[in-house]
Amino acid sequence: MPPSDTLSDALTAPAQRVEAYMARYLGTLGLPKNLDEAIRYALLGGGKRLRPILALHSAASVGGSTEDALVAGGAVEMIHAFSLVHDDLPALDNDDLRRGRPTLHKAHGEAMAILAGDALLSLCFQMIADEAPSPEIAGRLTTEVASGTTAMIAGQVYDTLGGFASGLSDEQRLELIHRNKTGALIRASCRAGAIAGTRGAVSEAHLEGITRYAEAIGLMFQIVDDLLDVEQSTEHLGKRASKDEALGKMTYPVVLGIERSRDAVAALLGDAHRALEPLGEASNPLAEIASYMAVRTR
Repeated sequence: MPPSDTLSDALTAPAQRVEAYMARYLGTLGLPKNLDEAIRYALLGGGKRLRPILALHSAASVGGSTEDALVAGGAVEMIHAFSLVHDDLPALDNDDLRRGRPTLHKAHGEAMAILAGDALLSLCFQMIADEAPSPEIAGRLTTEVASGTTAMIAGQVYDTLGGFASGLSDEQRLELIHRNKTGALIRASCRAGAIAGTRGAVSEAHLEGITRYAEAIGLMFQIVDDLLDVEQSTEHLGKRASKDEALGKMTYPVVLGIERSRDAVAALLGDAHRALEPLGEASNPLAEIASYMAVRTR
Protein backbone atom coordinates (compact mmCIF):
# COMPACT_ATOMS: atom_id res chain seq x y z
CA MET A 1 0.00 0.00 0.00
CA PRO A 2 1.49 3.39 -0.95
CA PRO A 3 2.01 5.93 1.85
CA SER A 4 -0.95 8.23 2.56
CA ASP A 5 -0.78 12.04 2.52
CA THR A 6 -3.02 12.09 5.60
CA LEU A 7 -2.54 10.68 9.08
CA SER A 8 -5.10 8.35 10.63
CA ASP A 9 -7.06 9.39 13.70
CA ALA A 10 -5.06 6.87 15.73
CA LEU A 11 -1.81 8.57 14.77
CA THR A 12 -3.06 12.12 15.38
CA ALA A 13 -4.85 11.34 18.67
CA PRO A 14 -1.95 12.71 20.78
CA ALA A 15 -2.52 16.16 19.28
CA GLN A 16 -5.84 16.66 21.06
CA ARG A 17 -4.40 15.38 24.34
CA VAL A 18 -1.46 17.77 24.19
CA GLU A 19 -3.75 20.65 23.18
CA ALA A 20 -5.95 20.05 26.25
CA TYR A 21 -2.85 19.72 28.43
CA MET A 22 -1.46 23.07 27.27
CA ALA A 23 -4.84 24.80 27.62
CA ARG A 24 -5.17 23.48 31.18
CA TYR A 25 -1.70 24.69 32.09
CA LEU A 26 -2.30 28.16 30.65
CA GLY A 27 -5.45 28.39 32.76
CA THR A 28 -3.39 28.08 35.96
CA LEU A 29 -1.13 31.05 35.29
CA GLY A 30 -3.25 34.17 35.85
CA LEU A 31 -1.69 36.05 32.93
CA PRO A 32 -3.01 39.43 31.73
CA LYS A 33 -6.12 38.81 29.65
CA ASN A 34 -4.68 40.29 26.46
CA LEU A 35 -1.45 38.31 26.80
CA ASP A 36 -3.39 35.10 27.50
CA GLU A 37 -5.53 35.69 24.42
CA ALA A 38 -2.49 36.28 22.21
CA ILE A 39 -0.71 33.17 23.52
CA ARG A 40 -3.80 31.03 22.96
CA TYR A 41 -4.18 32.46 19.44
CA ALA A 42 -0.64 31.38 18.60
CA LEU A 43 -0.51 28.11 20.55
CA LEU A 44 -4.01 26.67 20.27
CA GLY A 45 -4.92 27.87 16.79
CA GLY A 46 -4.57 24.65 14.84
CA GLY A 47 -1.62 23.28 12.91
CA LYS A 48 -0.28 19.78 12.31
CA ARG A 49 0.98 19.34 15.90
CA LEU A 50 3.69 17.14 14.41
CA ARG A 51 6.21 17.67 17.21
CA PRO A 52 3.95 16.65 20.13
CA ILE A 53 2.61 13.75 18.07
CA LEU A 54 6.19 12.59 17.58
CA ALA A 55 6.95 13.05 21.28
CA LEU A 56 4.09 10.82 22.42
CA HIS A 57 4.63 8.15 19.79
CA SER A 58 8.35 8.13 20.61
CA ALA A 59 7.44 7.47 24.23
CA ALA A 60 5.21 4.55 23.25
CA SER A 61 7.80 3.13 20.85
CA VAL A 62 10.30 2.61 23.70
CA GLY A 63 7.71 1.17 26.09
CA GLY A 64 6.97 4.42 27.90
CA SER A 65 3.81 6.15 29.05
CA THR A 66 2.20 8.68 26.73
CA GLU A 67 0.64 10.35 29.79
CA ASP A 68 4.10 11.00 31.22
CA ALA A 69 5.22 12.32 27.81
CA LEU A 70 2.55 15.07 27.68
CA VAL A 71 4.90 17.56 29.32
CA ALA A 72 7.48 16.93 26.58
CA GLY A 73 4.87 17.28 23.84
CA GLY A 74 3.54 20.52 25.30
CA ALA A 75 7.01 21.96 25.80
CA VAL A 76 8.18 21.42 22.23
CA GLU A 77 4.91 22.77 20.85
CA MET A 78 5.34 25.96 22.89
CA ILE A 79 8.82 26.39 21.41
CA HIS A 80 7.49 25.72 17.92
CA ALA A 81 4.72 28.30 18.40
CA PHE A 82 7.22 30.87 19.71
CA SER A 83 9.42 30.32 16.67
CA LEU A 84 6.53 30.79 14.23
CA VAL A 85 5.35 33.98 15.92
CA HIS A 86 8.81 35.52 15.76
CA ASP A 87 9.62 34.18 12.28
CA ASP A 88 6.46 35.84 10.94
CA LEU A 89 7.44 39.30 12.25
CA PRO A 90 8.32 42.09 9.79
CA ALA A 91 12.01 41.98 10.75
CA LEU A 92 12.27 38.33 9.66
CA ASP A 93 9.89 36.70 7.14
CA ASN A 94 7.23 39.45 7.28
CA ASP A 95 4.32 37.05 6.79
CA ASP A 96 0.67 37.98 7.14
CA LEU A 97 -0.84 34.47 6.89
CA ARG A 98 -0.32 31.43 9.11
CA ARG A 99 -2.54 28.33 9.25
CA GLY A 100 -5.05 30.03 6.99
CA ARG A 101 -5.59 33.11 9.17
CA PRO A 102 -3.75 36.36 10.04
CA THR A 103 -0.39 35.95 11.76
CA LEU A 104 -0.24 37.01 15.39
CA HIS A 105 1.28 40.43 14.74
CA LYS A 106 -1.48 41.14 12.22
CA ALA A 107 -4.21 40.01 14.62
CA HIS A 108 -2.86 41.40 17.93
CA GLY A 109 -0.20 43.92 16.96
CA GLU A 110 3.57 43.68 16.63
CA ALA A 111 4.38 44.55 20.24
CA MET A 112 2.08 41.86 21.60
CA ALA A 113 3.43 39.32 19.11
CA ILE A 114 6.98 39.93 20.36
CA LEU A 115 5.90 39.66 23.99
CA ALA A 116 3.68 36.61 23.46
CA GLY A 117 6.53 34.86 21.66
CA ASP A 118 8.85 35.73 24.54
CA ALA A 119 6.29 34.33 26.99
CA LEU A 120 5.93 31.07 25.08
CA LEU A 121 9.69 30.59 25.28
CA SER A 122 9.80 31.04 29.05
CA LEU A 123 6.54 29.16 29.67
CA CYS A 124 7.99 26.06 28.03
CA PHE A 125 10.62 25.74 30.74
CA GLN A 126 8.31 26.90 33.50
CA MET A 127 5.92 24.11 32.54
CA ILE A 128 8.71 21.53 32.54
CA ALA A 129 9.72 22.64 36.05
CA ASP A 130 6.13 22.53 37.26
CA GLU A 131 4.97 19.35 35.54
CA ALA A 132 7.90 16.96 35.16
CA PRO A 133 7.67 13.97 37.53
CA SER A 134 11.03 14.66 39.21
CA PRO A 135 13.83 17.27 39.25
CA GLU A 136 16.07 14.80 37.40
CA ILE A 137 13.60 14.40 34.54
CA ALA A 138 12.98 18.17 34.50
CA GLY A 139 16.72 18.68 34.07
CA ARG A 140 17.00 16.18 31.23
CA LEU A 141 13.98 17.62 29.42
CA THR A 142 15.31 21.15 29.85
CA THR A 143 18.63 20.10 28.34
CA GLU A 144 16.97 18.44 25.35
CA VAL A 145 14.52 21.24 24.60
CA ALA A 146 16.93 24.10 25.30
CA SER A 147 19.66 22.67 23.08
CA GLY A 148 17.13 22.08 20.31
CA THR A 149 15.88 25.65 20.67
CA THR A 150 19.37 27.14 20.54
CA ALA A 151 20.16 25.13 17.41
CA MET A 152 16.85 26.20 15.85
CA ILE A 153 17.75 29.86 16.42
CA ALA A 154 21.24 29.31 15.01
CA GLY A 155 19.64 27.80 11.91
CA GLN A 156 17.40 30.82 11.52
CA VAL A 157 20.47 33.07 11.74
CA TYR A 158 22.23 31.05 9.05
CA ASP A 159 19.10 31.24 6.91
CA THR A 160 18.48 34.97 7.23
CA LEU A 161 21.78 36.60 8.27
CA GLY A 162 24.51 34.18 7.20
CA GLY A 163 27.59 33.55 9.31
CA PHE A 164 28.77 30.34 7.65
CA ALA A 165 32.34 29.08 7.91
CA SER A 166 34.28 29.54 4.70
CA GLY A 167 34.63 26.83 2.11
CA LEU A 168 31.14 25.29 2.37
CA SER A 169 29.26 24.38 -0.80
CA ASP A 170 25.68 25.57 -1.27
CA GLU A 171 24.43 22.07 -0.47
CA GLN A 172 26.51 21.94 2.73
CA ARG A 173 25.20 25.35 3.77
CA LEU A 174 21.63 24.29 3.10
CA GLU A 175 21.99 21.13 5.17
CA LEU A 176 23.55 23.13 8.01
CA ILE A 177 20.61 25.55 7.97
CA HIS A 178 17.94 22.91 8.06
CA ARG A 179 19.50 20.36 10.41
CA ASN A 180 19.47 23.28 12.85
CA LYS A 181 16.46 25.41 11.93
CA THR A 182 13.97 22.55 11.47
CA GLY A 183 15.69 19.30 12.40
CA ALA A 184 16.94 20.19 15.88
CA LEU A 185 13.51 20.71 17.41
CA ILE A 186 12.15 17.55 15.78
CA ARG A 187 15.12 15.68 17.28
CA ALA A 188 14.38 17.23 20.68
CA SER A 189 10.71 16.26 20.37
CA CYS A 190 11.46 12.59 19.82
CA ARG A 191 14.21 12.36 22.42
CA ALA A 192 12.29 14.32 25.06
CA GLY A 193 9.22 12.18 24.49
CA ALA A 194 11.22 8.98 24.96
CA ILE A 195 12.92 10.32 28.09
CA ALA A 196 9.75 11.70 29.69
CA GLY A 197 7.65 8.67 28.78
CA THR A 198 10.06 6.27 30.48
CA ARG A 199 10.89 8.66 33.33
CA GLY A 200 14.50 8.49 32.19
CA ALA A 201 14.68 4.69 31.93
CA VAL A 202 14.96 4.50 28.13
CA SER A 203 17.93 2.35 27.06
CA GLU A 204 20.82 3.97 25.22
CA ALA A 205 20.25 1.65 22.25
CA HIS A 206 16.60 2.66 21.95
CA LEU A 207 17.39 6.35 22.42
CA GLU A 208 20.03 6.09 19.69
CA GLY A 209 17.46 4.58 17.31
CA ILE A 210 14.98 7.36 18.13
CA THR A 211 17.72 9.95 17.58
CA ARG A 212 18.76 8.61 14.16
CA TYR A 213 15.11 8.42 13.12
CA ALA A 214 14.51 12.01 14.22
CA GLU A 215 17.58 13.34 12.43
CA ALA A 216 16.46 11.71 9.19
CA ILE A 217 12.87 12.95 9.31
CA GLY A 218 13.95 16.41 10.48
CA LEU A 219 15.94 17.06 7.32
CA MET A 220 13.36 15.27 5.18
CA PHE A 221 10.60 17.50 6.58
CA GLN A 222 12.38 20.63 5.39
CA ILE A 223 13.17 19.28 1.93
CA VAL A 224 9.46 18.47 1.50
CA ASP A 225 8.60 21.94 2.82
CA ASP A 226 10.86 23.48 0.17
CA LEU A 227 9.17 21.41 -2.53
CA LEU A 228 5.70 22.41 -1.32
CA ASP A 229 6.70 26.08 -1.39
CA VAL A 230 7.19 25.86 -5.15
CA GLU A 231 4.55 23.24 -6.01
CA GLN A 232 1.48 24.22 -3.95
CA SER A 233 -0.74 27.29 -3.77
CA THR A 234 -1.14 29.74 -0.91
CA GLU A 235 -4.77 28.62 -0.52
CA HIS A 236 -3.78 24.97 -0.18
CA LEU A 237 -0.87 25.55 2.21
CA GLY A 238 -2.64 28.08 4.45
CA LYS A 239 0.49 30.25 4.31
CA ARG A 240 2.17 32.28 1.59
CA ALA A 241 3.56 30.08 -1.18
CA SER A 242 6.74 30.86 -3.16
CA LYS A 243 7.94 33.12 -0.35
CA ASP A 244 11.43 31.57 -0.25
CA GLU A 245 11.99 32.36 -3.92
CA ALA A 246 10.70 35.90 -3.39
CA LEU A 247 13.15 36.37 -0.50
CA GLY A 248 16.04 34.93 -2.53
CA LYS A 249 16.64 32.12 -0.04
CA MET A 250 18.59 28.96 -0.77
CA THR A 251 16.23 25.99 -0.97
CA TYR A 252 16.62 22.36 -1.97
CA PRO A 253 14.81 22.78 -5.32
CA VAL A 254 17.06 25.76 -6.13
CA VAL A 255 20.31 24.03 -5.13
CA LEU A 256 19.57 20.41 -6.12
CA GLY A 257 16.63 20.71 -8.51
CA ILE A 258 13.23 19.09 -8.11
CA GLU A 259 14.19 15.51 -8.97
CA ARG A 260 17.34 15.34 -6.82
CA SER A 261 15.34 16.86 -3.96
CA ARG A 262 12.79 14.06 -4.30
CA ASP A 263 15.61 11.50 -4.37
CA ALA A 264 16.95 12.97 -1.11
CA VAL A 265 13.50 12.61 0.47
CA ALA A 266 13.36 8.94 -0.52
CA ALA A 267 16.86 8.28 0.85
CA LEU A 268 16.09 9.95 4.18
CA LEU A 269 12.83 8.03 4.49
CA GLY A 270 14.80 4.81 4.11
CA ASP A 271 17.24 5.98 6.80
CA ALA A 272 14.33 6.73 9.16
CA HIS A 273 12.74 3.31 8.70
CA ARG A 274 16.04 1.50 9.21
CA ALA A 275 16.71 3.44 12.41
CA LEU A 276 13.48 2.07 13.89
CA GLU A 277 14.18 -1.61 13.19
CA PRO A 278 15.70 -2.34 16.65
CA LEU A 279 12.54 -0.99 18.31
CA GLY A 280 10.28 -3.58 16.69
CA GLU A 281 6.52 -3.31 16.13
CA ALA A 282 6.08 -0.68 18.84
CA SER A 283 7.69 1.82 16.47
CA ASN A 284 5.24 1.18 13.60
CA PRO A 285 3.38 4.47 14.26
CA LEU A 286 6.65 6.39 13.91
CA ALA A 287 7.34 4.58 10.63
CA GLU A 288 3.88 5.53 9.34
CA ILE A 289 4.43 9.15 10.34
CA ALA A 290 7.73 9.21 8.44
CA SER A 291 6.02 7.82 5.35
CA TYR A 292 3.31 10.48 5.62
CA MET A 293 5.92 13.23 6.00
CA ALA A 294 7.55 12.16 2.75
CA VAL A 295 4.36 12.62 0.70
CA ARG A 296 2.45 15.31 2.62
CA THR A 297 0.92 18.09 0.53
CA ARG A 298 0.76 20.86 3.15
